[in-house]
Amino acid sequence: METQLATKNPSSQPPPPPPELAAPPSSNLKKIVVVASIAAGVQFGWALQLSLLTPYVQLLGIPHTWAAFIWLCGPISGMLVQPIVGYHSDRCTSRFGRRRPFIAAGAASVAVAVFLIGYAADLGHMSGDSIGKSPKIRAIAIFVVGFWILDVANNMLQGPCRALLADLSGTSQKKTRLANALFSFFMAVGNILGYAAGAYTHLYKIAPFTLTKACDVYCANLKTCFFISIALLLVLTVIALTYVKEKQWSPEIAKTVAGVDGDDEDGPVEAAPLPFFGEIFAALKNLQRPMRILLLVTCLNWIAWFPFLLFDTDWMGREVYGGSSDSSATAGESKLYDRGVRAGALGLMLNSVVLGFTSLGVELMARKLGKVKRLWGIVNFLLAICLALTILITKLAESGRHYPTVNGVVSTTPSPPSSGIKAGALTLFAVMGIPQAITYSVPFALASIFSNDSGAGQGLSLGVLNLSIVIPQMLVSVASGPFDALFGGGNLPAFVVGAVAAAASGVLALTYLPSPPPDLPAKALTVGFH
Repeated sequence: METQLATKNPSSQPPPPPPELAAPPSSNLKKIVVVASIAAGVQFGWALQLSLLTPYVQLLGIPHTWAAFIWLCGPISGMLVQPIVGYHSDRCTSRFGRRRPFIAAGAASVAVAVFLIGYAADLGHMSGDSIGKSPKIRAIAIFVVGFWILDVANNMLQGPCRALLADLSGTSQKKTRLANALFSFFMAVGNILGYAAGAYTHLYKIAPFTLTKACDVYCANLKTCFFISIALLLVLTVIALTYVKEKQWSPEIAKTVAGVDGDDEDGPVEAAPLPFFGEIFAALKNLQRPMRILLLVTCLNWIAWFPFLLFDTDWMGREVYGGSSDSSATAGESKLYDRGVRAGALGLMLNSVVLGFTSLGVELMARKLGKVKRLWGIVNFLLAICLALTILITKLAESGRHYPTVNGVVSTTPSPPSSGIKAGALTLFAVMGIPQAITYSVPFALASIFSNDSGAGQGLSLGVLNLSIVIPQMLVSVASGPFDALFGGGNLPAFVVGAVAAAASGVLALTYLPSPPPDLPAKALTVGFH
């Protein structure tokens, strides 16, 4: 299976592969960098979703209940699309290679989806929506279709990209860790570019044709941002797919290079492959201990992350600044909440900067600490401490909150928090970029390393790993609201649960997660590149 470790006797290793199938030279590092750079284009679009789409949803008049349904697309598509795409990319016999066709299809689908989202208001108006009427039913329908296509396409892109990085890294653990660290670095670059583009309110002037009767200045700015997103992603994808050329893959070549025949049940290619769902259920059923522990640690890790990722700016606006976004909120409370959200956006920018620099140092930190699992365990404890510190910052903000007197009347709207509270909250955002860099790289590297005994299973293995990410996301999305309400509302209860999960994840990583086996000789995993 894809998740089994190599257990064969070294003395029985097959002879070296023929020269034309041998692992490529060290110039692979350039190819790894080029492929990893696609993450910048993907994450640019994600950052735009997080920073701009919520106000756009309100502009179209989408009801709150519909909005919750729309945002479920991410975990649902991740749960289904990545394993399916990973499974088929492992077995793709296209003359263009195994991963490249899926990456190209994903990038093209992103372009179509972004066009539908950006022009939803215009297309809706052309179809009969009234400009002054809300909700705009036709525009909403177009937006929902585009949004779901976008999430599916992003998942179609990320899985094969990481699998291609694993193929390029072969059995070298150092290259595998470096490849995933570079992917994390370019995710940070995409975040920074996306947040910066979304924050510039006059970007639409670059493309004045985006301003129409049905699309106001904010909508036109969103369109322009998405045009830049499409251009960046397509340019990076074309460069990567042109520079990194895979040879046509076939099961026979994989068997030849791996030195096994079709009857070897531990070999990378099965004589009679199961259908997809049979394959994935078999993969889950027959997981070896390293992958089982990895999935558990990853699951707990993301239970810790998702409360903060979903509610970080809301925490800044509500708990730190003391504002409110409720329908009953006063104008002053709403304005204060907006100031907190903008401060949270600045915190996310700082977080992305630290994420980028930390990603470049993952390999160095792993060497200094001796073991990758030790690095992951330590930063999980750091994540737990950061989540626990949200309580301290909140309490300090509440105790220091005062209500100014205007014309002899005490205002019902509190003053913004002190500069010390603001600095502490922004520092928290920045420091959390350190464990985030490890979360975005180490689990994927370990999944690739643990599955290196399989010459064609990187895609499915990474798809299985993705299940331990999207299931916690769905759990947190559904349960966090009612759970917070049990404790009087606010975001702190979910953050406390996240801190406990992060600590548990750190304990498991340090005590139960096996260390990867020594590097194996390069074989089929790096076969098939020019």
